[in-house]
Amino acid sequence: MDFDLSPESKQFQQEVRSFIERNLTPELQAECRTSEGAMINGPLSRRFQKELAEQGLLGVGWPVEYGGQGRSAIDQWVLTEELYYWDLPNGDLSIGSVGPTIARIGTDEQKKQYLPGIINSDITFGIGYTEPGAGTDLASLQTRAVRDGDYYVINGQKVFMSHAHIATHIWLACRTDPNAPKHRGISVLIVPIDFPGLTVQPSWSQADSRSSTVYFDNVRVPVSNLVGKENEGWKIIMMALDFERALPTAEVRHAFDSLVEYAKTTQVDSQPLIRKPQVRQTIARLAVDLEVCRLLSLDAVWQVDQGVVPTTGFSMGKVWTSELKERVANAGIEVLGPKGLLRPDDEGSITHGLFDTLYRSFPPGKFAGGTNDIQRNIIAQRGLGLPRD
Repeated sequence: MDFDLSPESKQFQQEVRSFIERNLTPELQAECRTSEGAMINGPLSRRFQKELAEQGLLGVGWPVEYGGQGRSAIDQWVLTEELYYWDLPNGDLSIGSVGPTIARIGTDEQKKQYLPGIINSDITFGIGYTEPGAGTDLASLQTRAVRDGDYYVINGQKVFMSHAHIATHIWLACRTDPNAPKHRGISVLIVPIDFPGLTVQPSWSQADSRSSTVYFDNVRVPVSNLVGKENEGWKIIMMALDFERALPTAEVRHAFDSLVEYAKTTQVDSQPLIRKPQVRQTIARLAVDLEVCRLLSLDAVWQVDQGVVPTTGFSMGKVWTSELKERVANAGIEVLGPKGLLRPDDEGSITHGLFDTLYRSFPPGKFAGGTNDIQRNIIAQRGLGLPRD
């Protein structure tokens, strides 16, 4: 494939940049400048995402019949990269994971009910996978959904749920057949967040980012909210996770650019910091790693345009991007010194506390969406054809 953007994609990139330039205010930046990043964090970010939707930008890669512009997956990637660079909302997993899965697996009624709302920013999904006893081994989940006539009755608990505090619905993995092999007794249900019996409690990470613990106490959900077939939810979850693993590279690129700018403009021993060989070597290595990151991402989204769900490609990109985030964070702390550990609101903070935030937030990226060890197994088995044992 050609790793350069097409003239049409380059033009679209400029249109997106112009949109961001018109709408990016200091107040919006301050609201978005949190470790949660690229999420709705308040009224200004909510308004910005709604403006994206009204301009038809939120789902540019979605088919026209679902409210999108029918552009390529590469154009969708271009949009996401530009928004993530500034930590701006972009629909996140609702647009990037749940929506594409519903479009492929959902019934006609589900597509009509949810896809327009997602692309208009009226419907937002929290992701209900992880449980106290089912994290890396997700198939061990125990949240039960028992069929009762035209309803499922749900009982159980989810932890580290993404976006539940801003969600209208939950994309829920639950067990519908406790007697089946663990990978075969799982189903996916769409659960409105305001249904009786559902309780959301906040959980905070070391990076001050929020997830949620969600309790289900006899929550009744219509059978029509079942995605795909009963007890065949594992393959649906895997498809959604494949899309989720298409991690944007822009957050890392923004940090890298900030590091380079700091090294160019900071004087040490009467010369720019970037003149020091160790700093130049660190930046050069990160620049190469960042280019690898970009190429892996472009290759994966190109495969999507060819009609393929690139499981191996997404896994490779996820491993590389999440681990590069750690390397960039470590490099930033090393080059900036003690000031690099100051938080955004601390006196004397530089780069808006970017590297402290990055340093505290990179660990979850190595296990969210499937641990990197599991991703390496996927790459080995599905990509290289290696045996399990």
